Amino acid sequence: MSSTRTRARSRRTRPVVLTLLVVALVAVAAWFLDALGDRPWADGEVSDDVTVFDDEFPAVANLDPDLLAALREAATDAADDGITFSVTSGWRSPEYQDRLLSDAVSEYGSVAEAARWVATAETSPHVQGDALDVGPWDAMDWLSTSGARYGLCQVYANEPWHYELRPDAAQVGCPPMYDDPTQDPRMQQ
Repeated sequence: MSSTRTRARSRRTRPVVLTLLVVALVAVAAWFLDALGDRPWADGEVSDDVTVFDDEFPAVANLDPDLLAALREAATDAADDGITFSVTSGWRSPEYQDRLLSDAVSEYGSVAEAARWVATAETSPHVQGDALDVGPWDAMDWLSTSGARYGLCQVYANEPWHYELRPDAAQVGCPPMYDDPTQDPRMQQ
């Protein structure tokens, strides 16, 4: 009888033990992720489905308030046309910007060629919260034709996704684009 009682008690306690084990593993995983900087997007990285309305992402929340307000107004109006703005990049930490530049140097083979696509942390408007890269293509197209109404201008001809706030654009239109960031005087600092 004692053996039957032991087996019955063992069957009843197994789910409890397994539940406690799962809870402990989740707690350890949460602690580990927190120790690593639990949010991989804390430096400005974003996932594919982030919009200009997702304040929980620093890439959005750390944008200049006037830029963010213009983007949200434009995105709301674009939604009436069935277009959704995705944030492919917004605010970036200096460390993240440095990683992007390093990756670009590896990809393009030189600092000079990489500079056509990625600025230094000291000069990047992304680090200041003054630029947003938007996607997908229909959102880029919508902004290229309608963005000036909101003061949102494409700055570089080689980057149809990169927009910055130019408040006067609503009255006078967007200024001429630079061929690429190497032509932008702000990048020469």
